Amino acid sequence: MAPPHQRRHPRAPRRDRRHTARVRRADVGCARAVAGAVMLRRRGVIVLALAPFPPFARTAPAADGAAWPDAGGYRTQDYRAPTPSTVPGGRMIGTEEARALLGQRDVVWVDMLPAPRRPEGLAPGSLWRPSPRLGIPGSIWLPEAGRGVLSPEADAWFRDSLARATGGDLGRPVVFYCLADCWMSWNAAKRAAGWGYREVLWYRDGTDGWEAAGLPTEILQPAPGGP
Repeated sequence: MAPPHQRRHPRAPRRDRRHTARVRRADVGCARAVAGAVMLRRRGVIVLALAPFPPFARTAPAADGAAWPDAGGYRTQDYRAPTPSTVPGGRMIGTEEARALLGQRDVVWVDMLPAPRRPEGLAPGSLWRPSPRLGIPGSIWLPEAGRGVLSPEADAWFRDSLARATGGDLGRPVVFYCLADCWMSWNAAKRAAGWGYREVLWYRDGTDGWEAAGLPTEILQPAPGGP
């Protein structure tokens, strides 16, 4: 018989068996977590490849106090984020009012959604077909003109396009829109008000709210002369 100090602990085997299921569950949980991480990574790549507007991804919801423009009065980053309910020099409208305005001939509609960009890393000569932009019928589309900082060329293009669409009448109603939680349309409305337009309307819900209401859309093309 072995000396007492060489005996194995009599409860050790039972303890090992008792925790076997727990260890197995932990192993399964880790495996699932790793698989989930891989799946998320794959999904992220797929979304990035298929998203029509990659540089315009939605950011996580921010607190009310954080959803305000950057220094200078315009939003210059994180354009897809919660927006306020007001815009300086203009007025926010909802889907019902937007629907009523669609039939009025003197109202100018301006879509500020950025245009899709060719995916980075796509081999030269590869076929790339960007998704068409479905906007509110009769709109002019001014992609990139809703950014917080505009180049001189983009600024001039925005001014000239707006002047042509309104016939130079600063009193004509102009509706700016994009998507829901879109700072580009907010920037554009604020900028137009600063240029002297007196009837600036900001359709905050944009085509997200428009399509949710079952209202018609049409394929838009960027306005000519863009930078």
